[in-house]
This record gives sequence, C-alpha cells and structure tokens, in this order.
Amino acid sequence: MLANLKDILNEAYVNNYAVGSFNSYNYETFKGIIDAADETKIPVILAFGAKYLKNMSLETAYSIAKSLGEGSETPICLHLDHCNDLATVFRAIRTGFGSVMYDGSALPFEENVKNTKLVCQIAHACGVSVEAELGCLAAGERSHEGSVSDVEVYTEPMAAKQFVDATQVDALAVAIGTVHGMYKTVPNIRLDILENINKLLTIPLVLHGGSGLSEKDILGCIAKGIAKINVNTEISVYAVEKTTAFLANNQPHFSELSLNQVGYVKEIVKKYISFFNRQCLAASDR
Repeated sequence: MLANLKDILNEAYVNNYAVGSFNSYNYETFKGIIDAADETKIPVILAFGAKYLKNMSLETAYSIAKSLGEGSETPICLHLDHCNDLATVFRAIRTGFGSVMYDGSALPFEENVKNTKLVCQIAHACGVSVEAELGCLAAGERSHEGSVSDVEVYTEPMAAKQFVDATQVDALAVAIGTVHGMYKTVPNIRLDILENINKLLTIPLVLHGGSGLSEKDILGCIAKGIAKINVNTEISVYAVEKTTAFLANNQPHFSELSLNQVGYVKEIVKKYISFFNRQCLAASDR
C-alpha cells in the first residue's frame, strides 16, 4: 500500500529502527524493492531522484509505484529525492508522491529556510511529507549523486534546530561523515555530532550515503536518531556486475534478463533491510 513518509518514519524513530530508502528509476528497481518489502513485511521508501526524470516522468514513476504498491500489504512510500527545483517539487506533490525532498543545501541558509518553509506549507496542506538537507556530503567512488567537487560540510546542531523550527520539516538529512557513492577509505562517522542534533531536534533524521557502511556504523547511527537511510550505489554496482556475469555465459530473452535484475535488486535491498530493522524482524518472528 502507498503510504505517507511521516507515518513510516515517526514509527521507526520512536521504536529505534530505520527505514531503507532505495533509488528507483526503472521497472526492475521498483519491483525488486517492493518484492523485498513484501517478503520481509518491512516498509520501504522508493526514492525517485529528480535526476531520473530522463528515465521516466513523475507521472510514470507514480503509476508504477501505485500499480505495484497497491498489491502489497506493506507500507510503501514514493519519495521525490534530491530536488532543488521548486516547480518539480510541486508537480510531484500534485502527481501523488507521498514525500518530497527539497534540497536547498547548496543555498545560503536563509534562502534554504525560505524555500523549504514554502514547500512544507504546500506539501502539508496536501498530506505530503517533506525532507530537507543541511550540510553537504562529499562524493565517493561510482557516485551518481552530487559532483566530484562536493566537499564535506558537517551539519551544525544549533543551525539544524533553527532550520527545523523555522520550516517545520518532517525529516532532516544531516552530514556526519558519509559520502555519496562507495567509500574510498574507512569513513569517520561523527556520532557525537549526530547525538547533539538528535537531542535538539527530536524528529526523524536521515542518513544519505548508506552504501558500503559497516553494520557497526549503521547500528550506531540508528541508536542516535537516524530513521531513514539512503542506499543507491551498492544496488547499482551489484546489479550491473551480476548482469555482466550472467550475459557472459548466457544469451537470454530480454524478459528473462529483466526478471534476473529484479532478483539482484531484491537481494541487496533485503540485506539492508536486515541491518536497518533488527527489532522489527525479531518481533515478526515471534
């Protein structure tokens, strides 16, 4: 079933687990992610990035999510990810997305506040959740987000409080040492900064750059307020590598290849669901 992001994240935040947000940009990714949710009975977020508008329209993305999601008993949220264009954000709200991320992190603080507040006013009136970002992530290897010139700028806790108080955003993405893409070295995750932000805000926090993080880092972040974790690069890398190996030894019909790719996506998504939702999975097994 299609759901609102706020409802999914608030439950995760209160119960100390995280919901996976997985990039969706073709039928195979939508289907693989939703199949993983169905098999685990754990909510997921379909993150359709603004950069994927070259793959399909907002309307097509919504139609696929609605068709597949309505056949699921598990909450599924269709989320517009990393969008800095207000017109596109408002179109996603009209189209039926359950959540939008207005990304004004590259703007001066005051302008980011002004634009995010406007998005929140319109989205909330339509029953849509809003995520925003404060701080900046650096770019890692094989990243499909941001640019190679991006430099890490940690989120300042008091600025985060001022931002949330002014905008009434539902979730805030924070910069604490993760990167977009795969890690070139062992990451230095600043749990001290995260802990201070969480104490000040008491709203669901978001971690971008979840691909390749250790289980220890993931669980440490969840314990200190992270309720949504974005994963993209590892799914893409794994699916491409598995597809390449499969084609080296087979000459499949295109439909068979598509089914295999759904399975590759599902495999990685289920791996991360098991990290993010230990308490939910334990409860469902009882």
